[in-house]
Amino acid sequence: MAIATMITPLLISFFPFLLLIPAICFTICHANSNVLCIQSEREALLKFKNHLIDPSNRLSSWVEGGDCCKWIGVDCHNSTGHVHQLHLAAPLSPYERSKLRGKINHSLLELKHLSSLDLSYNNFSSIQIPKFLGMLGTLTHLNLSQAQFQGEIPHNLGNLSKLQYLDLRGGIMPGWDTKVTSLQWVSGLSSLQYLDLSYVDLRKANDWVQVTFKLPSLLDLHLSYCGLEDDPSPISVNSTKSLVVLDLSQNRFSSVPKSIFSLHGLVSIHLSGNSLEGPIPDYFGNTLFLEVLDLSWNHLNSSIPNSLYSLNRLQFLSLSSNQ
Repeated sequence: MAIATMITPLLISFFPFLLLIPAICFTICHANSNVLCIQSEREALLKFKNHLIDPSNRLSSWVEGGDCCKWIGVDCHNSTGHVHQLHLAAPLSPYERSKLRGKINHSLLELKHLSSLDLSYNNFSSIQIPKFLGMLGTLTHLNLSQAQFQGEIPHNLGNLSKLQYLDLRGGIMPGWDTKVTSLQWVSGLSSLQYLDLSYVDLRKANDWVQVTFKLPSLLDLHLSYCGLEDDPSPISVNSTKSLVVLDLSQNRFSSVPKSIFSLHGLVSIHLSGNSLEGPIPDYFGNTLFLEVLDLSWNHLNSSIPNSLYSLNRLQFLSLSSNQ
């Protein structure tokens, strides 16, 4: 029982990585040794490379006339040879030199079978997220996390109807590099299972509840460090029954958003680092599947309500740094 208690929160924490297991398995289990890349796709990748700044020469294998299915970061479909995935995340190291910079060329549109694009942890601080990415209609996974893009996130990303995983996490420095004034575009992502907009400025996105809580397939939602605060007139929504993980930590809530308690399937709730006041709400007693509840670093007072004792699946509870 003790081992299970420790393992379940860890599984929840690693949920975004679990979503990527199929992509990782494809890379490991299906080597590209028996296929040759398609010439038009090789040329598209070379155009893409030519607009990048690559200080550490990470893309040295990308050369004219080479088999692009053997290039670093490129995965081709095992039978068709079409470029299937681009994994170009910068290594998790403190060295800025390892990060790609420059421009993202629209030649990526020539990759008609691209299902996964990962440009995370690079340094594109001089540009916005390109609008043309919303035309990559075959994408199921898009990861631009902490790639230091600037400005408004383009609404036409909502055209990616096959998208299952979307990580647009901003930088971790004070302030926001990217922002969204409305999340209405997200409502078109009917297949989306994982969404991370942490460190994105959502202070003007008053529709975040109405949109995200209605996504029919969403399992995992991360909106930490987004500047969210209490809605003076909370709106009741017919919310998704699928949401399992909800992270609203490090925002500006003075009370727990009541809309949360319409999400009866939640397993993990993170509200640490807000300004929650008063007693712990009894509403949590309605979240019968809850296993992880983090209310640390707030201004809550009084005793633990009896409703929490009815949560017989609860395995992790943090109330530290309250009153």
